[in-house]
Amino acid sequence: MSKKNRNKILSLLFFVQIGLVSLLSYYPKFIETNYSNGIYKYISSFIRIIFGWVPFSVGDIIYAVLIILVTRFIYKLFLHQNKKQRIINFLAGLSIFYFFFYFFWGLNYSRVPLNDTLLLEEEKFDIEKLKELTNFLIDKTAKIQLEITANDTLPVVVPYSKNKIIELTAIGYSNLSKVWPQFEYQPTSLKKSLFSLPLTYMGFAGYFNPLTGEAQVDYLIPKTSLPMTCSHEVAHQLGIASESEANFIGYLAADFHEDKYFQYSANLSALRYALSDIYRYDQDLYLQYIDKLPNGIILNFKELNDFWKKYENLSEPIFKFFYSNYLKVNQQKDGLESYNRMVDLLIAYQNKYQLQ
Repeated sequence: MSKKNRNKILSLLFFVQIGLVSLLSYYPKFIETNYSNGIYKYISSFIRIIFGWVPFSVGDIIYAVLIILVTRFIYKLFLHQNKKQRIINFLAGLSIFYFFFYFFWGLNYSRVPLNDTLLLEEEKFDIEKLKELTNFLIDKTAKIQLEITANDTLPVVVPYSKNKIIELTAIGYSNLSKVWPQFEYQPTSLKKSLFSLPLTYMGFAGYFNPLTGEAQVDYLIPKTSLPMTCSHEVAHQLGIASESEANFIGYLAADFHEDKYFQYSANLSALRYALSDIYRYDQDLYLQYIDKLPNGIILNFKELNDFWKKYENLSEPIFKFFYSNYLKVNQQKDGLESYNRMVDLLIAYQNKYQLQ
């Protein structure tokens, strides 16, 4: 078969694949049983074995090459006459990428929600339950902060290197898997992103690369938020595609960790989300909660806010717009707002099992 004919077939298969993925999204139980808890477990373990030992992010290099190839394609498309064939060639390449993305991980977007697999009751918005959770998180975060600093006016300063935080992340999942075996995390493949600076300017703290099974974290973010970010990205590796669910599982893993700094990172993050929900409901109530916070926690919040404010730029909303719409296409109708839905899961978990 000639290269032209092969690329024509591949380009047509791209649209066939879109249809199949869309069709499969209507069968979450089939995906959950046969893919997420079936073939995906073997795929993810296999590619983490292949790339996990490499000391740098192979996925970042692959993405860099893909960006160069796409840029080259766009450049040549405007220069050369045979635009139709070039578009076919591009669609053929996109078809191959699409296949590996969804076969290696992307079908997890259509799996059964965690509410069902963890036997949680889906919670409707209830301000009283939100206030209960917020009070719980304030008390718990303040307790951990005081245990670490012995002074509630001082911010928590994580003494570990960022490499050490990445290395310690798996312990939280080891503890969590004793309660929920489906979250066992072996082999590991968690790395710092080679493109941490552009990632920061885009407004993201990490990402998962399905092509290599690697989880990448932004190496520039403050160490108080790094344990939670690492735990969030590992949740994606384990097949949790939803951002709210990855936030929730990341919280549980970091909170189940025996290390106080991981516990603090988890609860500081959860508290920010809960306070954000309070703010949307009642700004006066939000200010009352802020007044209740120890100064040490306020200083840690300020550290995180100052960090992200330093990197604000005109391109960040554009990247977030595209990513938000990408999430909406993949079963997350709230887009980037879906990150905040972890609060609903925390309330449901608290009602059913009790948080630690």
